Amino acid sequence: MRKSFLRYFGALVMLLLVFTVNAAEMGRVRVGIAWQPTAASYDRAILSIEQAGGEAVILPQLRPAGFDYDGMTLCPDYVDEMGVLRQQYADIVKRDTYHGTNADELLAGVQAVVFLGGGDISPTLFAAPQTWHGLIEDSPANATRDISEYLTMAYCLDHDIPVLGLCRGMQMLAVVSGAPLIQDLPTFYESMGKTYSYLHRMQRDAEGNRYYTPHDVMVTDRASLLYAITGTDIIRDVPSWHHQVVGDVTGTPLKVTGVTPTDGVDVIEAIERTDRCFALGVQYHPEEAVRKHLANAPDAARFMPLQKAISYFVALIAAAGD
Repeated sequence: MRKSFLRYFGALVMLLLVFTVNAAEMGRVRVGIAWQPTAASYDRAILSIEQAGGEAVILPQLRPAGFDYDGMTLCPDYVDEMGVLRQQYADIVKRDTYHGTNADELLAGVQAVVFLGGGDISPTLFAAPQTWHGLIEDSPANATRDISEYLTMAYCLDHDIPVLGLCRGMQMLAVVSGAPLIQDLPTFYESMGKTYSYLHRMQRDAEGNRYYTPHDVMVTDRASLLYAITGTDIIRDVPSWHHQVVGDVTGTPLKVTGVTPTDGVDVIEAIERTDRCFALGVQYHPEEAVRKHLANAPDAARFMPLQKAISYFVALIAAAGD
């Protein structure tokens, strides 16, 4: 069934990009955006979903049964001094996931979900828990968000709701699916005696600022969602901003479908769940390319074309409406 879907999927995406859907007459697919504490972070995803013809819906926060919150925030006893979810509570989240919650009610009517970028995921949620990398000033953990997204992702995968994970969202797809993360690329390269070129995230400038950097992604499997969406073996100039990546996916339901050769190592840039109708994660930010082009940003031409960027969201909507 998946092979049959992929056979026609690329053509369907292209048709949807060419023809404008009359939302008032046809009705729009409701695409949820996984909850996070910072409302401003939704803007690029909302823009991309709407440009692709969908209706963006901000999802409510999901909470495990029996956990204590102060307003919207997990109570301090649940996290360590670095903001990481303590292991005993991470174990409960991994064991029970969304069971015992009102996830059915909160996700009712949503036909697809996008998971956004952001800070690092608590390593206690990994299938093989790891110690924290210590770079809290660079990418602080947020256990409150980690829990909500973990439960939301688990619910979507169990109910075969189409999901698109962007950067951290791809990492959450990996973590929920049982794959480990490499917690810091510069440290990883140093451990191998290699020099890292910072291809995936620009180093800070003299004022301490970082910016998106473009690089290419090699599609490793033509029988994949990624190839059906992009129609190319090399995806040019993706907007990139990350220092963590997915590690080995052996023994998980995941398949690697995109990499970027970096200083002698293939860094994973796309993963898929082949046991689901549409569960795709990309380590880069097509939604940022959409924003840059529509805003006529001075550096927009450095990044992937607008229609290429929108195609990821068009594909998600097509899968949800199938």
